[in-house]
Amino acid sequence: MVRGKERFLKVYSNLPIDIRREIILVIEDQPITWSVAYDEIMKETELGREIIKKLIEMELI
Repeated sequence: MVRGKERFLKVYSNLPIDIRREIILVIEDQPITWSVAYDEIMKETELGREIIKKLIEMELI
């Protein structure tokens, strides 16, 4: 997960603040914004791991 986390942080740190509020994916009918993704990834939750996996699959990070 560390490698995915690093990839995420590199992209996230370059996003404008307004973009961080936009929905980037939906998991189990729950919209996930960049900010929510950041919180979950930093806490290293199961949801955070799933978010990283999907963002890599979608080639967003």
